[in-house]
Amino acid sequence: MGKVLALDIGGTKIAAAVVTESGMLVGRQQIATPHGGAAQLAIALETLITPYRHLVDFIAVASTGIIRGGGLTALNPVNLGGLADFPLQDCIQSIADLPCVLLNDGQAAAWAEYQALSDNYDNMMFVTVSTGVGGGIVLDKKLLVGHHGLAGHIGHTLADPHGLLCGCGRRGCVESVASGTAIGAETLGWKQPLSAAKVFELAQLGNVQAENIINRSATAIAQMLADMKMALDLEIVILGGSVGLAAGYLERVIGAQKVLPEIYRVPVQAAHHQQDSGLLGAALWAKNTLCH
Repeated sequence: MGKVLALDIGGTKIAAAVVTESGMLVGRQQIATPHGGAAQLAIALETLITPYRHLVDFIAVASTGIIRGGGLTALNPVNLGGLADFPLQDCIQSIADLPCVLLNDGQAAAWAEYQALSDNYDNMMFVTVSTGVGGGIVLDKKLLVGHHGLAGHIGHTLADPHGLLCGCGRRGCVESVASGTAIGAETLGWKQPLSAAKVFELAQLGNVQAENIINRSATAIAQMLADMKMALDLEIVILGGSVGLAAGYLERVIGAQKVLPEIYRVPVQAAHHQQDSGLLGAALWAKNTLCH
């Protein structure tokens, strides 16, 4: 099927790379995700796609939010600059007249990570903890996409019924407690508010307040994994995203699982493809879709 241009549209960055037949990423670039609405996103996509459009045979897109009928809708619009309903497929095909396959980024990452597992599993889940919290689910060796593109939106399950109002409109979602955005928001009352990355730096230096914030996030993820294990009989969970892959976070999630009864625990390991799971997964899914 030839070369594919893969795009990964996230709340913080948009990455692009050519994925070769052998699964190598070539010419990887990324830019900050614009938060100025549809026109700004269209310009950003054109900037990334134009240099590659004559070098590839098709385009594969992994995007945050709900992918449905060629459009992108953000469940938590704050994460994507308030986009309500962006015509993603039409926008891309106006830039490059090539076959284009769209998939949610958590679903795409789950598909790439599932292929990378060394053992034979039927049921796995990928969790990304980043700007938001998302995921993808493989059940009976098949990727769950869902009729409405919702499958894997685990960040919008409940963490705290008395918690903050999430950008999706529900109170106390896992995303509103565990995401990088939530970690940064916990410092808004400090003399100098910090980003999630800076909170992690402080925690590494032994700052108790910073450690407590990160532990709260990791505990919310561990509790969500317990719920998902009970619902889906998960055999393994793969953790990714800028927060999920940050130093010490995986160990904190595993530590938070240890206080739960054993039946609620599930093995957790770091993403094999690190930050590139979405790019690779979109390419693999597109090849699978367009070749069958």
